[in-house]
Amino acid sequence: MAIQWFPGHMHLTKKAITERVKDIDVVIEVLDARLPGSSANPLLVELTGHKPTLKVLNKQDVADPARTALWLDWYNAQLSTGAVALDASEAAPARKLIDGCHRLAPNRGGMAKPMRVLICGVPNVGKSTLINTLTNKRQAKTGDEAGITKIEQRITLADDFYLWDTPGMLWPRIIIPESGYNLAASGAVGRNAYDEELVALELLRRLQQHYAPLLEARYKLGLPAGAMATMHDEELLEAIGRKRGAMLGGGRVNLQKTAEIVMTDFRTAILGRITLETPDEFEAWRAVGLAEDAKRQAKKDARAKSKGKGSGVREPAPGSDSGDGAGPPPPAD
Repeated sequence: MAIQWFPGHMHLTKKAITERVKDIDVVIEVLDARLPGSSANPLLVELTGHKPTLKVLNKQDVADPARTALWLDWYNAQLSTGAVALDASEAAPARKLIDGCHRLAPNRGGMAKPMRVLICGVPNVGKSTLINTLTNKRQAKTGDEAGITKIEQRITLADDFYLWDTPGMLWPRIIIPESGYNLAASGAVGRNAYDEELVALELLRRLQQHYAPLLEARYKLGLPAGAMATMHDEELLEAIGRKRGAMLGGGRVNLQKTAEIVMTDFRTAILGRITLETPDEFEAWRAVGLAEDAKRQAKKDARAKSKGKGSGVREPAPGSDSGDGAGPPPPAD
């Protein structure tokens, strides 16, 4: 299943970023610390070009701390990039962001050259909640649903520090299947763009591989040691449904409801502190995705070239009168 979601307001956000970035010193990209690679927008790199970028791994309190450390090191090692981790309990998030931006653009600051920052992120990474924490007021709408913020707004964090907030934006085509599933599991994708059962099955496979003890602790299925990690994902989803009483008539499990239970438990961190990907895993997925996309594009180009050969205008026969533009009719398709 290919997961794609790029509603109309995201086209407007893309245009707004393109215009705004001309006057911006630093870009802050808010990421979900549970999926720091999948929640990084490749379209943003195209739109912001060479601008220094501060990656904010938000919701670190619900992510795996060991994996968060790996991602911070990975991003901080990149050119013109810094990375910090934040969560709702951070005592002074504004200071942390301001300092991070000044490290990336040390020549900006003071009333003569105020720091101008664009803050971006995919939907539901907690950007609006973060902004409300930064400003100590409810300036941005929040909600556990993708696509809450719809308009750009300017926020003053300090006398010489201006922050432009943009609506959450994905990218037109997600070429890494694993990223699509992770984004859907986190709530970054609109509910009409994916099948909850398929996303829950993919989520369970990943949790079985890396966090089987957390699954057992939450759902208490009473399985022998090691059995949780080796169960078939569909069998596991059904077992969870039976344990949680998500049943239909005739003793059948309501798999739709069970899928919603599993994803809610992940999104609300009831399952525990989880990160769905490491830098090495994400880079491997990305390499495969790029290779498959290149094959797809090559096939598309070959089809277009083949059509072009058969759709040319027929040359007039020698001696025919084509001066009036009439000539013979084109060949039938």
